[in-house]
Amino acid sequence: MRLVAKYILDHPSDFGLDPVRATASKAGVSTYTLVRAAKFLGFDGFDELRAPFRHALISTTAFEDRPSWIDSHRSSGGLGPVQADNALNTIAIVQSSLERQIPEETEKAIDLMLSARTVYVTAIRASYALAYYFHYVGRMALPTLQLIPRHMNSAIDELNLAGPDDVLIAISVTPYSRETIEACKFAQDRGVKLIMITDSDIISANLHPRHVFVASTLSTHHFGSFSGLMAVSEMLLAALVAKGGDAARERIKSYEDLRDSHAAYWSAQKKR
Repeated sequence: MRLVAKYILDHPSDFGLDPVRATASKAGVSTYTLVRAAKFLGFDGFDELRAPFRHALISTTAFEDRPSWIDSHRSSGGLGPVQADNALNTIAIVQSSLERQIPEETEKAIDLMLSARTVYVTAIRASYALAYYFHYVGRMALPTLQLIPRHMNSAIDELNLAGPDDVLIAISVTPYSRETIEACKFAQDRGVKLIMITDSDIISANLHPRHVFVASTLSTHHFGSFSGLMAVSEMLLAALVAKGGDAARERIKSYEDLRDSHAAYWSAQKKR
């Protein structure tokens, strides 16, 4: 526990950011020791001990509209200007994408997910990566979340038994995937409630989603930037975990404990 105390004093920023396994690895102790130290100090657990460090870190992080390092990159020659332009664009679209999200709308969408029998999330091509990540993280807080299509099926196959008690989250940006839009129409005809994460308020006159979360996809290269979409997805995941309460946190902890017990993550051997 003295090692834990010294690590926290020496590395307050890392302690505020890292999960329990990473902290244990860096401090050279077991996760059990971290939990024991937290309780010895009067906290309910590790998360409660870490919370004030995390809050302090977030509240003191400076935000700059145009960081000075952008100009440094631009003047470095070679690919410096390209990197500087891309960085500015990324910062701008993340900010504009998050700025337009209305908290009340977010809460209504989260309530819709939490009350649904099944929440499907679908995307294809490049957008599939976002859907996969949303499902991978979100299912730990919301066990009714399902990623479709799975394996070699189509999204419509997976929606065959869907109905008014279900929700479909669809992720698609210009040029919109035919398969994703057809899956949305199919689900909508069956009474499934539709939530879209996309780049426009209106995609098709035949679609009537309950909630639309629009992100900018402007980029400095030929393909659309997914930075804004990822930021909006992270916003929804944060809201989902917060709204899920103790039950969501317990499920997340159960996944962490399971992976820890089965040595799911590599760690360097430390000399004692």
